[in-house]
Amino acid sequence: MLGHWQRSPFGPFSDVMLERPDGERLLLAPTRETAGFIDGTYVFDTVRVVPVRVGVADGVWTVAAGPLLLSFVTGRRRPLGVLLRAVPAALARRPAWSVLTDGPARLLLPGVRTRGSAGAGRREWYGARDLRAVRALTASLDGADLGALAPVDPPVRFGFGSVPSRPSLTRVTTTVRLGAG
Repeated sequence: MLGHWQRSPFGPFSDVMLERPDGERLLLAPTRETAGFIDGTYVFDTVRVVPVRVGVADGVWTVAAGPLLLSFVTGRRRPLGVLLRAVPAALARRPAWSVLTDGPARLLLPGVRTRGSAGAGRREWYGARDLRAVRALTASLDGADLGALAPVDPPVRFGFGSVPSRPSLTRVTTTVRLGAG
């Protein structure tokens, strides 16, 4: 899972969360500060601070993150993506919106949650604002080809929910409320 944050309390940055076939959950983050925050919110077995570079041109995304090289092409906006594009940014930022959309998200996209508890007593809300299919992908990790584009199965286990089972580019507004202390 690629996180490409144009705005955050840490400034713009990108990170990668992935789960290997053996179940190891790996975080690739660009700084110790971002790695610490993400690792405090989700669950990882290994955290690596590495340069993370993301480029986007003509619907093609390229990612270089330490041992990971990834390139993918987005396709058409799915019908749900058309609906999500109509959600105003101000509404998507409100936790109440995520509470309202959690039930439909669970029905339409099994494994997906829009709200839940995160690590260190944190609470988290996702306000989805777009959904596009990924139609082509090439990826390698530590020089090994990761194979063809395929459904996400089993669901990833970083936090309280997974990602859509069909490979997708989803634009979300994420809100994290820190726990006491």
